[in-house]
Amino acid sequence: MSGGYMSRSRRCALLAVLLCALVFVPVGAPIAESDNPLGRDLSAILADPAFTGADVGLIVRRADTGEVLYDRQSQQRRQPASTGKLLTTAAALDRLGPEHRFRTTVVSPGRRFGPVLSGDLYLRGGGDPTMLAADYQALAAEIADSGVRVVRGRLVADDSFFDEVRLGTGWAWDDEPYYYNAQISALTIAPDTDYDSGSVVVRVSPGRSGAPAEVELVPANDYVRVVNTATTSEPGQPARISVRREHGGNTITVRGSIPEGGAPVRAYRAVWEPTGLAAAVFRDALARQGVRVLGETARGVAPADARVLAEHRSMPVGELLTPFLKLSNNMHAETLVKAMGKVESDRGTWPSGVAAIGKSLPSMDVDPNELYIVDGSGLSRMDQIAPAQLAALLLAAREQPWFDRFHAALPVAGVSDRMVGGTLRNRMRGTPAEGNVHAKTGSYTGVSALAGYVTAADGSELVFAMVSNQTLRNVRPLEDAVAVRLAQYEGVNAARKPAYVPAPRSADEATGRYDLECSWLKAC
Repeated sequence: MSGGYMSRSRRCALLAVLLCALVFVPVGAPIAESDNPLGRDLSAILADPAFTGADVGLIVRRADTGEVLYDRQSQQRRQPASTGKLLTTAAALDRLGPEHRFRTTVVSPGRRFGPVLSGDLYLRGGGDPTMLAADYQALAAEIADSGVRVVRGRLVADDSFFDEVRLGTGWAWDDEPYYYNAQISALTIAPDTDYDSGSVVVRVSPGRSGAPAEVELVPANDYVRVVNTATTSEPGQPARISVRREHGGNTITVRGSIPEGGAPVRAYRAVWEPTGLAAAVFRDALARQGVRVLGETARGVAPADARVLAEHRSMPVGELLTPFLKLSNNMHAETLVKAMGKVESDRGTWPSGVAAIGKSLPSMDVDPNELYIVDGSGLSRMDQIAPAQLAALLLAAREQPWFDRFHAALPVAGVSDRMVGGTLRNRMRGTPAEGNVHAKTGSYTGVSALAGYVTAADGSELVFAMVSNQTLRNVRPLEDAVAVRLAQYEGVNAARKPAYVPAPRSADEATGRYDLECSWLKAC
């Protein structure tokens, strides 16, 4: 895979082109480029050799009037990657509402005889992707506080709120072990407050030189099996750790070496059948609370007359949007899709959820018959959306009562706080776009996209959507150049200004696992 950032010579050449306005690319812009400095600059950016052979669409509109300021092939459908999450978010706010919460309950049809519960104990999931080990501990504590000490029955995991289809249509099979491609279950668990549900953190720490490395799972569990052959090397040596999970199972193999005194290495890995992981963590929590379950752990559906013994309610959807959009969490997107299907038609499936999204799109000025989606995250290569449709949705969202939450949840360019800047936190720093551009990123192999809002230099708000397919190089610096040029916009008759050309950034400068894995591995 070829890639990388623009060389210094190429940046200089591009800047010269922008300054001299010598490059023109035919576009369907409503204003002639010869009379439009913005159009000339945007066309010059899109003429960069990094786009050679690629399919690029870009549209820019005024937010107040909807006027199109620039349009290059924006009606042509393309794979959107994670900019498709904009549709999922708007539909979830419309169909579920910002106050919607997910419920996880512990129920039983059994009878109490003092400290003994005679009957099965059911852990019933409601799709909550934010459940942590601490939440299962709290549920167990609630059972113990009620006086139950012995369960004369099984612990039964009930994930029937959603169907049993774990992976989306068109998802890459070889991404299956990775956290950004985790399985979707109505009963699940996340390892930390990024809420990467259905995953565990594998933490590899050094021992003494020559001794085995130490491996810890978060959350701690015996559902996932670890085979550890990693060793501790001499101080100062580089860490060479491999963490692999077999396809179709829960054996994780840790190999390589880590230097004595070195920092731990962390790897996130999806689990096979997250329902089982949640049940295992809950069973351990019950034991720690002094509640003994005599029967085995099984899967099943709770009887309709089962009584609720404990309950956990998630944060509202309006609050969930922050980790969802800022960090481009694919599992949140798919949970929302299946939840919409459950609410709309009592079927927690991808098809019913996608149908629910389709019902919301006309109110967002998007014709559902003019796009094709099969999931909510954009992971599927089958998804097809036009940049013009993304821009239309962004415009229509401004008129919705939930717009402030929608806008605030988008990544903000150049802001280092992960829960503000998100996937844009290391982009467009020191430019007029910093703290200004609120936009959703999207990328995986051959696809890159950026769509959102920017306040121009003349005070007007602009909406833009740029989607590139069939790319062989990193085009994010050019997306940034487009966004910064929009932040410099002073009206169609303003004096022409050169567009910003970002400095190159090495892979070593990308901090945080989301930056490192967004480039080619996930729809972020």
